[in-house]
Amino acid sequence: MGGEIYQAQVLRNFFETITGPDRNLTRIYMCVVTTAKLRMEPPETLSHLVDQMRKSKQKKELSVDIIDYMCQAAVDIDMNSVMTAFGVQDVAQMSEDIIGVSLDSL
Repeated sequence: MGGEIYQAQVLRNFFETITGPDRNLTRIYMCVVTTAKLRMEPPETLSHLVDQMRKSKQKKELSVDIIDYMCQAAVDIDMNSVMTAFGVQDVAQMSEDIIGVSLDSL
């Protein structure tokens, strides 16, 4: 599970980078390669992603293949790992805590 949390953090950094004011291609490249390695992708897939990043740099526009790959990686991650990476507490646990507090205050 620790690997999935790290992967979710890398994905979060990727999406923050592409939506933020500093769209650094080197940072995007590192996020894509790290995600591919964490997912233990075959060399052909990694080669394709690196080729797409190279084309993105030339065109100064992020390849749709890169965005599709990262979105698919985000979908494949366990939701609890994603919540942990984003600092979100388990909703069920939060609701139990809130109910416990409100019952204790009666």
